[in-house]
Amino acid sequence: MTVHRRIRQFNTRETYPEQSLDNDLCQAVVAGDTVYLRGQIGQDLETSENVGIGDVEAQAEQAMANIEMLLKEAGGSLEHIVKVVVYLTDARFREPVYRVMGRWLKGVYPVSTGIVVSALARPEWLVEIDATAVLGGEEV
Repeated sequence: MTVHRRIRQFNTRETYPEQSLDNDLCQAVVAGDTVYLRGQIGQDLETSENVGIGDVEAQAEQAMANIEMLLKEAGGSLEHIVKVVVYLTDARFREPVYRVMGRWLKGVYPVSTGIVVSALARPEWLVEIDATAVLGGEEV
C-alpha cells in the first residue's frame, strides 16, 4: 500500500470558523512523482492573512508565491508544473491574472484551463489557482 505525503495539514474548523465544517485537508499531496496542490488564493500560508483585498493581481501574486513555496516543500519547483486551473470570479480578471501567472511560469509551458465562477469559498477571494506538478523526469 502506498502512503502519500501530505504537506501542511489543517482542519476546516480553523480555516472557516464561521462555517460549520470539520474536514481534514492539506495544502499538497505528494503521490509518487505527482504533486497535487490545493487551489491557492490570496492568503498568506504562514499567517492565514488575506492579501490584496479587492486587488486581483495582488491575490494572484500571493497564490503563485504559495504554489512556489508548496512545491519547494514537496521537493520540486515551478518548472515541475504540468497543469494549472484558474478560477476567476469575473471574466475581466483574466488578463491581469494571466499576466501574473505568465511571469511566474515563463518557460514552463503547462497546460491551462480557465473557469469563471460565481464565487469562491470566501467573498473577498477573486482568483484561485490550482496546480499539478510531476517531479523528476526529463523534457522530451
